[in-house]
Amino acid sequence: MSDYSTSMLLRSGLATLTILTLVGLNFFLQFPAVYMRQLLPYLPALATAPTLSKTYHDDAGVLRYVNPKIGTYGVTPNGNGGMIPSVSVPFGMTRWTPQTRENFISQCPYNDLDTHIHGIQATHQPAIWMGESGQVVINPGVGDVKSQFTQRGHSFRKENEVSTPYVYEVDLDAETVNAGYNLTESIYSPVPGGGQPVPPDVREGANGRIRRDAKLDEEVTEIPSLKLDTEHFGTEADDSGTIGVALTATSHVGFLRFDFSETFSRYNDKVSERAPYVFMQATRQNWTGSISIDPDKREVSGNNPQRQDYALGPSRAPGFSGYFVSRFSQPFNAYGITHKDQTLHGSSSGNGEGLGAYVTFTNATKQVEVRTAVSFVSVEQARRNLDFEVPDDTTFQQAVETVKQAWLDKLGRVTIEGVNETDAEHDPRTVWYTGLFHALQYPNDFSEPLTRDATRKAFYSGYTDSVHTSNDSYYQSWSIWDTYRAEHSLLTLFAPERVNSMMRSLLRIYEWAGWLPMWANIVETNIMIGTHVDAVFANALSRGFRSFNITKAWEAVEKNAFTPPVNDTALLYYDREPYTPDEVRAGLTQYLDHGYVPNDRWAESASRTLDYAFDDYAAAVVAEYAGDETAAKKLRHRSQNYHNIFNTKTNFMEAKNANGTWAGSEQGWTEGDDWVYTFNVLHDPEGLAEMIGGSAKLKLKLDEHFHGGHNDHTNEPSHHVPYLYAALGYPASTQNLTRAIAAVDYNATSAGLSGNEDLGQMSAWYVFSALGFYPINPASDEYIVGAPFFEKVTIRLPAGAGSGGEGGQEHELMMTAPGAPTMPFVKSLHVDGKAVDQPVLTHGQIVNARHIAIEMADTPQS
Repeated sequence: MSDYSTSMLLRSGLATLTILTLVGLNFFLQFPAVYMRQLLPYLPALATAPTLSKTYHDDAGVLRYVNPKIGTYGVTPNGNGGMIPSVSVPFGMTRWTPQTRENFISQCPYNDLDTHIHGIQATHQPAIWMGESGQVVINPGVGDVKSQFTQRGHSFRKENEVSTPYVYEVDLDAETVNAGYNLTESIYSPVPGGGQPVPPDVREGANGRIRRDAKLDEEVTEIPSLKLDTEHFGTEADDSGTIGVALTATSHVGFLRFDFSETFSRYNDKVSERAPYVFMQATRQNWTGSISIDPDKREVSGNNPQRQDYALGPSRAPGFSGYFVSRFSQPFNAYGITHKDQTLHGSSSGNGEGLGAYVTFTNATKQVEVRTAVSFVSVEQARRNLDFEVPDDTTFQQAVETVKQAWLDKLGRVTIEGVNETDAEHDPRTVWYTGLFHALQYPNDFSEPLTRDATRKAFYSGYTDSVHTSNDSYYQSWSIWDTYRAEHSLLTLFAPERVNSMMRSLLRIYEWAGWLPMWANIVETNIMIGTHVDAVFANALSRGFRSFNITKAWEAVEKNAFTPPVNDTALLYYDREPYTPDEVRAGLTQYLDHGYVPNDRWAESASRTLDYAFDDYAAAVVAEYAGDETAAKKLRHRSQNYHNIFNTKTNFMEAKNANGTWAGSEQGWTEGDDWVYTFNVLHDPEGLAEMIGGSAKLKLKLDEHFHGGHNDHTNEPSHHVPYLYAALGYPASTQNLTRAIAAVDYNATSAGLSGNEDLGQMSAWYVFSALGFYPINPASDEYIVGAPFFEKVTIRLPAGAGSGGEGGQEHELMMTAPGAPTMPFVKSLHVDGKAVDQPVLTHGQIVNARHIAIEMADTPQS
């Protein structure tokens, strides 16, 4: 989910322009020259894959190719992937990250442009366009305690950062300085939300999308607040010495090691003034929480009720809070509470806004370890999480190995051989493994262990505002408008053991809320459009996943398809309007009457019509598996409604008014335009071609789309478009385009994602494309074949991949494509020796195959 009207302002792979010129795609890097002039001097600062120290990184295996800093660099919210260099386990509830800025809707807690670290943060912000919830920040220091964000920043050297999926390390200058983040007030204003009303002057009429920058239609001659502080890029550390920081984290526990041994050598005459301390921030301004210190137990605990999305969607989760318990390895020498800008020395508890606590240690203390457990249930449950996951006798090294092994169990199943490794910044193995790392983070498991073996779990539901217990996991963070396209297909291959539980989690939400989610972050936020969760169920069912209540799934999907939302004829359902009812298929009332959503009655009408037609197709698939053929037949017929907004005079999709008149080419789109959405018929490319005048004419229109600079890979509606060629019988065009897109929109640096990651979807496109296939219709079990990037990939498919997530055995699949790094075209395809004549593979073929052999060529093949 990205703002369509902006695109990435910095992509470090400038050399790939040559590739685009060869294929006629000179539209990918159309950036205002002013941005490039101001930013190019700082390109050397971009982070590539980390150089691993030997302390914690023996036997890293394929994890040495993962660079968690990919997607962390950018001037604007859409100037990077909206990612952070997080540490957690696959699908972990809490991610831990260095904090370089205070995060909110449209801003993440880390940006690789920044030069100061203000602490280590436990974050629950799943995507840059969503809000934070129940976070806690921990910051080391020496001397006078600094609690305010702008006062507690430590400068650091980029080359001293080590970022991996299982450990993060950095040396911080011990002296804190007054420093905010270096992009304080860019022209790209934060997205309205978090309880702030949407001002009328930022709405685009019936389009209903937020204009995140009021100046986007003007010629930008300068960036008013672009404060690129280069003072500490690659400079020597200050004379204050350094604090070594090492971080690892399980699903609910962050384990920090602070090394103060280098903070005293230059202050021998002031040792008494340089006592080490650890500060913990519980709440920011405007949020009232609590904190307490127990020196006997060496614990600090508290709660933080902040939920920045609280005004988005229906009013729910009034009792939400995040809880934490921190346990220290060293006794406290002194302690106190901070409240806003006040410091209460010796106080052991407090309530209020801007709340924190500090604990100090003796001057001789060289190392402090802090284990912090997080919970959405209670402080007691946080303490249980701590004792179960990282008990007191756990060493830091042991914790690192546990997290490392969790990632090796996932990413280590894949071995890549035969790559075109030009340089570290463009190593496709780093892009691929990091992509899979990103894709295996969400939806995340919000359940917390009630028993040491985690067979019994507890979890907070914002829908019921209460705690539930179960033997099953509960998954949250559903960015479905984005992830239904490829992310969920990826999970059926690489995390099949979780898919059924995810489906059951969706049905829990339906039972609690009365609707399936659209974009759930703790609770529904009403972000984006359509009920693409219908396709998530269709995707699972078509791939053999059935260990959930299919009857209940059809009941929920049927409601999406046939029941309009509350006040459907009274509300326009603009994006991010506060306290609106569940949006689901807004405009369904007249969609059922007219066969389209009228533009003069609902926002984003044209995109809604096309998305609802696809959702009808997906719902028909679910109906078939539930045995309701009557409904399936009706929905299949409705899935052809995309014809109703095709303007035969212009040969484009176009929004329509209730009286049947055309609304204009610029009206009714969701993060796209008429070019992008004319191809938005994922379930029926053949029907789209017939409507336009045949496959040859559709190919010509696709050519015009790409050569004319209309494709926008930074946003999800364009992701399937290059694969339409192959679906129509022109595979060479798909094979050429996917390589060009991959070369420009992805690289191995911190600027390596051209658009927001969106909970794995941006990376899922690359992971699939590099393997040589992509799920153009995610409500089916089919993949369209492109062309692999690697000569050989061996995948040890998990048990359950070929048996619907239950039982089965591990299965090794070998995919070979000799010459693939330099030869982009496919000559032939064989599955276990049997020729495949059409560019289509099914899920069953992939998970049951032993060998998929692809013969490559350096020229297009018929």
